[in-house]
Amino acid sequence: MAGFKQATKAAAKLRLGLIGPAGSGKTMTALRIASGLGGRIAVIDTERGSASLYAGERGLAFDVQELDTYEVERFIQAIRDAAEAGYSTVVIDSLSHAWAGKGGILEYVDNAGKRNQGGGNFGAWRDATPRHNALVDAILGAPMHVICTLRSKVEYVVENVGGRNQVRKVGLQPVQRDGLEYEFTVVGDVTQDHDLVVTKTRAAWLKDAVIREAGEDLGKKLAAWLSEGTAGPVEAIRRPPATVEPESAQAPPPDPKAGSSDRLVARAVIAIGKAATVFECDELRERIDARLVAGEISNAEAEALLVELDAKESAIRVKEAADAVA
Repeated sequence: MAGFKQATKAAAKLRLGLIGPAGSGKTMTALRIASGLGGRIAVIDTERGSASLYAGERGLAFDVQELDTYEVERFIQAIRDAAEAGYSTVVIDSLSHAWAGKGGILEYVDNAGKRNQGGGNFGAWRDATPRHNALVDAILGAPMHVICTLRSKVEYVVENVGGRNQVRKVGLQPVQRDGLEYEFTVVGDVTQDHDLVVTKTRAAWLKDAVIREAGEDLGKKLAAWLSEGTAGPVEAIRRPPATVEPESAQAPPPDPKAGSSDRLVARAVIAIGKAATVFECDELRERIDARLVAGEISNAEAEALLVELDAKESAIRVKEAADAVA
């Protein structure tokens, strides 16, 4: 057994990823959880000083280092600075800038590709990947807790609220390298209602948890779990398991025509999400108009779908313009 020792959580540090769209409350959630973990907090701020706006709220106290360009080496150095200064937790707000911000990996690859004069980006990725790996290694190897916020790509969905369809902004995949979330101890989506939906965890007591306004209490429980192996119950709303009602309580067979409008809207939302060209958007617009004329969907449903379709078409046009310049 030479070289081996008994594994204990006491040596482990938290690696927490908080994913969500702008305005979901990622920064405040990160700061409150960090406060619950205990000890001094350092914040690496890429959001132009936005973290400092929370100083003093709910008793939050932390030190901040602001970055105005986002080369991965600057993140690595800031993590080292925090470690050398003896901070207990470092919050990186937001890690997405190291990927898609000014000086980030994507900009580096794009600029290298342009210098290559048509030779493609393959060589640039050969250099960029080890640089990004070094940042991941710095996060995983830091001798303190690390909480990273990540912006999510935004899409719009149509939801039925009180019998009326409404368009709602939702977050999808994080703006970062694919698969990065698997490096974290705990990963959660922060919703527009400021709830934390745990999507990946190595803590069994957090599995499938939905926590209202996660904060100091969760931080304390995570600290207890890491140091002692126990955390006690988490105040969360669990996703209910599927249940089968007794036969006597089951509803009668549904009317085949009932809910047909909702099904059409759901299919349209999926089709809009898959659209990749302006031509496809035009075709979908004609189909929506035809459904409306036929009375298969309501004016409100058509309007909501067209809002979503316009947003998707705008995104496609922006991408096409960027590709043309490249």
